[in-house]
Amino acid sequence: MIILISGASHTGKTVLAQKLLEKYHYPYLSIDHLKMGLIRSKVTDLTPEDDEQLTDYLWPIVREMIKTAIENQQNLIVEGCYIPFDWQTNFTSEYLNDIRDYWLVMSENYIRKHFAAIKQYACAIEMRLDDSDCTMADTLAENARFLNLARKYHANVVMIDNQYEIKLD
Repeated sequence: MIILISGASHTGKTVLAQKLLEKYHYPYLSIDHLKMGLIRSKVTDLTPEDDEQLTDYLWPIVREMIKTAIENQQNLIVEGCYIPFDWQTNFTSEYLNDIRDYWLVMSENYIRKHFAAIKQYACAIEMRLDDSDCTMADTLAENARFLNLARKYHANVVMIDNQYEIKLD
């Protein structure tokens, strides 16, 4: 089983991946770790701010890792914001049967009521050296964008609304 976890920044992708690792003992791949390894090793001239280009650069690598895991009947959790919304088009039905996707989105209501907590828990798993670019306006806009695109591509949206509680089927 492959579990894909994506969503806007600060929605808890890494926290969810860690909880699933602890519960099911599935390894997880942080696409952010792959990104930073490639950037720091100078394999690419892209920077952490090049989000759209990073998706185009990283997804072919991650996609083939997913296929390899399925072919070897291995479980894997893949988390990060660099999963394209149309990811399903990259797999045949034989692969799709073994992949579940979850797109974490915070509602406008949740963001407005809990923005201080969103900022407070930003480093729950990984240290963010500079989180100053996380503003309420950007968080609202990014979550709205993710929700619209996830719906357009029929992704499995996990809406975070009244309280931060994620239950996966």
